[in-house]
Amino acid sequence: MCQIFAGQDPADYEPLTRRLRLNGQSTSIRLEKSFWDILDDIAAGEGLTTPAFVSKLHSEVLELRGEAPNFTSLLRCACLIRTRQMASRPVLEAAE
Repeated sequence: MCQIFAGQDPADYEPLTRRLRLNGQSTSIRLEKSFWDILDDIAAGEGLTTPAFVSKLHSEVLELRGEAPNFTSLLRCACLIRTRQMASRPVLEAAE
């Protein structure tokens, strides 16, 4: 079982930094490549670029919570939510 996890391609968990704007402020976000890949897919599904999606998400978090502490962790958790949704999709489609 550990081979599934330990045998990952190191390129998948290589940290990547992307520069973007959040609420008009230039910033950088550092995430592992696999998370950026998922965020790219989510953004494309929303008809947005990844920077536009991340900025929109940040704005929505500010609106709901007043602040966005540990935003990179929020992005990782958003990727987990998306992965879980995608994993349950075949089950939902089979039930229909």
